[in-house]
Amino acid sequence: MVTNEAQAESILYGEFGAVSALPSGASIIISSTVSLGFVSQLEQRLLNEGKGLKLVDAPVSGGVKRASTGTLTIMASGTDEALKSAGLVLAALSEKLYIIRGGCGAGSGVKMVNQLLAGVHIASGAEAMAFGARLGLNTRLLFDVITNSGGTSWMFENRVPHMLDGDYTPYSAVDIFVKDLGIVSHECSSLKVSLQVATVAHQLFLSGSAAGWGRQDDAGVVKVYEALTGVTVKGEPPVLKKGVVLKSLPAEWPLDPIDDIQKLNQNNSKTLVVLDDDPTGTQTVHDIEVLTEWTVESLAAQFRKNPKCFFILTNSRSLSSEKASALIKDICRNIDTAANSAENIGYTVVLRGDSTLRGHFPEEADAAVSVLGEMDAWIICPFFLQGGRYTIEDIHYVADSDKLIPAGETEFAKDAAFGYKSSNLREWVEEKTGGRIPASSVTSISIQLLRKGGPEAVFEHLSSLPKGSTCIVNAASERDMAVFAAGMIKAELKGMRFLCRTAASFVSSRVGIIPKAPILPKDLGINKERNGGLIVVGSYVPKTTKQVEELRLQCGQILKTIEVSVDKLAMRSGEERKEEISRAAELADCFLRAREDTLILTSRELITGKTPSESLEINFKVSSALVEIVRQITTKPRYILAKGGITSSDLATKALEAKCAKIVGQALPGVPLWQLGPESRHPGVPYIVFPGNVGDSKALAEVVKSWARPVRLPSTKELLSKAEKGGYAVGAFNVYNLEGVEAVVAAADREQSPAILQIHPGAFKQGGIPLVACCVSAARQASVPITVHFDHGTSKQDLIEALELGFDSAMADGSHLSFKDNVLYTRFISLLAHSKGMLVEAELGRLSGTEDDLTVEDFEARLTDVHQAQEFIDETGIDALAVCIGNVHGKYPATGPKLRLDLLEDLHTLCLKKGVFLVLHGASGLSKELIKGCIERGVTKFNVNTEVRKAYMDSLNTPSKDLVDVLASAKEAMKAVVAEKMRLFGSSGKAS
Repeated sequence: MVTNEAQAESILYGEFGAVSALPSGASIIISSTVSLGFVSQLEQRLLNEGKGLKLVDAPVSGGVKRASTGTLTIMASGTDEALKSAGLVLAALSEKLYIIRGGCGAGSGVKMVNQLLAGVHIASGAEAMAFGARLGLNTRLLFDVITNSGGTSWMFENRVPHMLDGDYTPYSAVDIFVKDLGIVSHECSSLKVSLQVATVAHQLFLSGSAAGWGRQDDAGVVKVYEALTGVTVKGEPPVLKKGVVLKSLPAEWPLDPIDDIQKLNQNNSKTLVVLDDDPTGTQTVHDIEVLTEWTVESLAAQFRKNPKCFFILTNSRSLSSEKASALIKDICRNIDTAANSAENIGYTVVLRGDSTLRGHFPEEADAAVSVLGEMDAWIICPFFLQGGRYTIEDIHYVADSDKLIPAGETEFAKDAAFGYKSSNLREWVEEKTGGRIPASSVTSISIQLLRKGGPEAVFEHLSSLPKGSTCIVNAASERDMAVFAAGMIKAELKGMRFLCRTAASFVSSRVGIIPKAPILPKDLGINKERNGGLIVVGSYVPKTTKQVEELRLQCGQILKTIEVSVDKLAMRSGEERKEEISRAAELADCFLRAREDTLILTSRELITGKTPSESLEINFKVSSALVEIVRQITTKPRYILAKGGITSSDLATKALEAKCAKIVGQALPGVPLWQLGPESRHPGVPYIVFPGNVGDSKALAEVVKSWARPVRLPSTKELLSKAEKGGYAVGAFNVYNLEGVEAVVAAADREQSPAILQIHPGAFKQGGIPLVACCVSAARQASVPITVHFDHGTSKQDLIEALELGFDSAMADGSHLSFKDNVLYTRFISLLAHSKGMLVEAELGRLSGTEDDLTVEDFEARLTDVHQAQEFIDETGIDALAVCIGNVHGKYPATGPKLRLDLLEDLHTLCLKKGVFLVLHGASGLSKELIKGCIERGVTKFNVNTEVRKAYMDSLNTPSKDLVDVLASAKEAMKAVVAEKMRLFGSSGKAS
């Protein structure tokens, strides 16, 4: 099929012309738009050849699209013999074949009239839209009005969308109408017929061609008007103010349909099977299972549970179109087989796709229908409240702060693999189906119908649809979605079958799920898990990049960050790729074991291919590298957060080897939270699936902060308060080195007991700030409540320095001073310490004995006086009082300790009245009975030093091969003593 007379002449009579080679009696079909004179002359020339060659004049209409599907309109003319010989060929090419009587040329005459009308309609459509733009009208709204009014035409409806989109991909071309209307002008001149409108239209197309637009789509003639007037016809749906638009809508349907949906679902035996093209579709559901495999056996097992819904993670968005289609066919076959094997359970398939319209549509829908059979309707419903996705008057919007931006104008529409131009979902369907489903054939359920007619109106609308329809669902609230779901279930109960292409909100509405509050670590009982959490970011959408920037800004102090180079992963040699993966995995392992929350993210430069398939290949290389990094990490994370749909899918299935997970809820609205199944590498670990396009810039930081291990140390005051209420005491253990610190923490962890790490001035003098930092770090990372206390501060200088080093509490020890000076000293320290939120302990009376080379002789020791204690407490404002009731520092005499429990009783009564905790130093060597008696009389803190030190020193007497063995032996010896004291004090098991 050739374009014009010159090409026809060349084919037939040129240097290698066909006429000389054609056998006698052959038929020639000319389908170009040519002049009547050319047809007449050609027929005569063929006759003159003397070979009985027959000419059929058969111009066509329908363009490239309809030619490819064999649905052209053909206007054929010629002799009966010629028409008969070409009849089968013409029938195969056409949807409508007209035989035009009047001899050769009659067909071209009809085609000329058709082209006159077509060209005039295109030109007048361009003129009308340019005039509307000049009037300041919204050209998209204008188009919508005209198509529903008397001024419309087929050409107007077909070509004006190209003008509105600014898309001049040549389905036809400006130069074709230069030629065709030129033929019309020549014929009207020959016949002396005045065709003024056609002539003006011809001049318009000539102007467009002269301006360089000849090879662009014929709708490009509108550029002539744009150039002359300065207007722009291209009509993007306007950016709207969200609040204004939502308030302008009718009031919601007054009754909440959720209860009705749940009741309807009891009668509707169909299970909702959601094929999720990435894991983010579980954004709105809870207490539902998601499968990452789709064997007939696993699907049948799901059906036998008779669930109202389950998900199958296909991850098809990461595949090519062909592979995605093949995958959906395979899954649908298995679903059907499994459902039949499980007592013929009915089901409805939902193709859950991206709420910003990316993914394999219509390929996946076509694949499903090829297996499951024709549906009564395809349902298109991308509404997703948590993601800020609204569909209003058939236009899909993305909320950005207080604005509603047409989806076609967002970064999502520029996706390298799944880009699109249309925001109007009717036009989007036509665009994605390549015109197979015209926008004019797509129906929709309006917000007005949902809010004024309710579920019954939805049911009636769906019931009235012709079989095989495509239906868009408008929605601006969860109530709208529930109203539609209720109406759809009623239609299903009447036997209708639907295939749904939706976002996440539809699923929860269709199942009748009632939302619940976001899940926190305490809800899953992982507060005590010690390892760091793992955050993996692969998504490249601008929103994710902003969220990562905010995450690092807000959480930089509590996060270890590992950035992996996309260039090395996707564009360099295999060796460089391998090195980058190993580096990231080794670092992550170290950080996680050190209980640090760890962020692994791909470098933020976006690298794309020259074609969509090349871009998908780069995405695959990056995603597979992240999978390999996580596979190489051996430490079990406290939780895992995966950012981005493809990333989260690949990590779940390939890195973590999950086959089934439970959707327990959301970590944030729109952010699914799974718990990995028993077959996975990390059973029970929470898995947060964070979509790339959900939440504001602070959303990722908000989730990470809520899942971070508490960095605030529990206060000594809290520990002692719980002990007082619980009838036990907390051990405060003096430490001098790393082994001592580790021994106390390890014992506390084993016994699940709170504990206090104490540093005496003597130890502080030797260990200094590093010893304090060691204690504070150990307390922060411990899985049980541990605080750090400065013990026996007899020097203002030491205490003032200690107040700045991270201690949670301190003892102002003025027991060596006179009562008056002790009060002044202690009050001074109390004021300073309380300004920093620290607990202050003080001693009244004086213990005999030796501790860290400080010795108090028996004659210097004195018991605590109750009356003096009352004055001391009132004057100093202390929080805890260390009392002397016969207890000593160091070893007790051979006759054993002689404690004045009666005095302790009186002091307890006083301290209880004053809200002050009782502390007893010198707990080493006290019997179980004495310890119990002291606790019963209000002691909440026991200081332990001598026995732990002795265990350390004794361990040094055991021969060891290496220094490492000495350290290990010492730690175990001290750990045993500390654990025994915890059991003695009753604090074991009291960590929570």
